Amino acid sequence: QRGVVSACSYEARAYGVHSAMPINQAYRLCPHGEFVPVRMRRYQEVSRRIMEVLEPYTPALQQMSVDEAFLDLSGTRRLLGEPIDVGRRIKAEVRAATGLTISVGIAPSRYLAKLASEAEKPDGLTLVRAGEEADFVAALPLRELWGVGKKMLGRLNGLGIESVMQLRQYEKPELATMLGAGAADYLYHVCRGEDPGLYTDGRGSSHSISGERTFGHDVIDRDAVERCILDVADTCIYRMMEERASSRTVTAKLRLTDFSTYTMRRTLDDEITSVDELYREALALVSAKWDGHTPVRLVGCGLGNVSKERVAPQGDLFDEKRDRDRRLAEAVHELRRQGLPVKKARLLKPDQDD
Repeated sequence: QRGVVSACSYEARAYGVHSAMPINQAYRLCPHGEFVPVRMRRYQEVSRRIMEVLEPYTPALQQMSVDEAFLDLSGTRRLLGEPIDVGRRIKAEVRAATGLTISVGIAPSRYLAKLASEAEKPDGLTLVRAGEEADFVAALPLRELWGVGKKMLGRLNGLGIESVMQLRQYEKPELATMLGAGAADYLYHVCRGEDPGLYTDGRGSSHSISGERTFGHDVIDRDAVERCILDVADTCIYRMMEERASSRTVTAKLRLTDFSTYTMRRTLDDEITSVDELYREALALVSAKWDGHTPVRLVGCGLGNVSKERVAPQGDLFDEKRDRDRRLAEAVHELRRQGLPVKKARLLKPDQDD
């Protein structure tokens, strides 16, 4: 009743269903659709297999999310052939390995490659050659420029700007007056097919990993809240390990029955090494905002400032427990990579006591 659409097929989209839509609304639009639960670990498993297909093509592989990655093919033409042929091979190898179709975009910059990958979904292959950037972007609807969301699109339409070519008619100072300096600088470059510098090579860049759960009905059972935080913490830690990244920042989210919402964060001295550590810190943040009696609608936690740059430890170099916890988490992660369903005992359902 309270969930949201994580993803939907193109057939479902024809009925108006889209991601982030409340499940009950999606059901009204498409009552004969198939609604299935999220299986994040399965998606991560398949994602790993796809990345294994991509890795041999370039040492400069930048995974952006569970289902998106950039490959820098600069200087590989003599070894691998034309980029369009590389794209075809990658699509074929991924399909052979996983049974899935993927969309590939090839362009002089990461931003344009992303737009190109969206151009012919599903199962697309789009090439934007050097010198064709401006023409490629000009042919796109304004709403398909990545970074132009509903609110920005509404503001642009309100100013009489309804196409990429109309947007190009404005110089940066004019756009800054109407939209602010940051938005003006971004839009000025992307509507001309220029890289806005949105993506880096991944060194030093950071992002967040988080998750949340909406209860089917408001709860006041502390055990249910704690189990939920533990479950999300478990997922977040192993997503971070999969990225070979690190974080010192704990985030937490709490939404009560009256929809009052709290987001909290705390940065620790040392890297977060285990599920238990993230769980304890996140639970402390939630407990500071929850009286234990007001019904809870949603709870979540995560990791902020996730980076592949390692953090120098500030604590005791001989902290055996932290080292043991880290090694345990790494061992469990490796078992999961091998397909073994290792799980915290507290997260087992009553009918899973075997």
